[in-house]
Parts: sequence; C-alpha cells; structure tokens
Amino acid sequence: MRLMVELARHYGHGPLSMRSISRNQNIPVKYLEQLIIPLKKGGLIQSARGPKGGHMLTKPPKKINVWEVLNLLETRMLLVNCLYEPSICENSDECLIRPVWGEAHTAMQRVFEQTTLEDILLKETG
Repeated sequence: MRLMVELARHYGHGPLSMRSISRNQNIPVKYLEQLIIPLKKGGLIQSARGPKGGHMLTKPPKKINVWEVLNLLETRMLLVNCLYEPSICENSDECLIRPVWGEAHTAMQRVFEQTTLEDILLKETG
C-alpha cells in the first residue's frame, strides 16, 4: 500500500523511479520489483522506460480503492481460513463464532472498498 500511496502522491507529475519510491518509503528495490508485477498485470500501474522513466498510476487516486490493491497483492484476505475452506475444521457446521468472523470480514472488505488512495492522501494532509 505504501508503494501505491507514493504513486498517488505523485499522480499527474510523470513516472516515479524505483529508486525514489524505495528512498521515500524505505522499501527495498528488490521487494518493490516483486510488488510492481501484479499491480501492472492488474492494470493499476504502468511503466515508462528511459532516463526519465519509472512507474505511475493508470488512473486517478480517487478511482483506486484499497480493496482493489489488496486483491492483487494478497492471496487471501480472510481473518480465519475456515471462511474460505470450511472443510479444514470439523466444527465449521456448528461453530458459533464462524458467522461472526464472516461479519467481521464483510465489514473489513466494506471499509477497504470505500477507501480510495485519495482518501488516504487526504488524511495525510488533513
């Protein structure tokens, strides 16, 4: 998310180099290289080559929500595995807390869907 916030901060000002992102966010370049791949494949980042090249968002920060980003970077975003695969727990059918985990997951997803990169930037300045 810090990579995406950094790109959002520079939206409309051209590409941002990997070195700049690394320095500004204290994220190793090697790790950034791994993060950029799924974000590019998912259509949230584009790259420009050359001496003034780098990476930039494909759309305005107000059009990218946190849930979109997390879905590209995380394999599963569940609080407990039994929500995804009930068969891993023999108590799933009669578990009293499992529906609560489901409600918590739904609430978390809603917050992430309603929060854009622009919203995050506004919290920084406000």
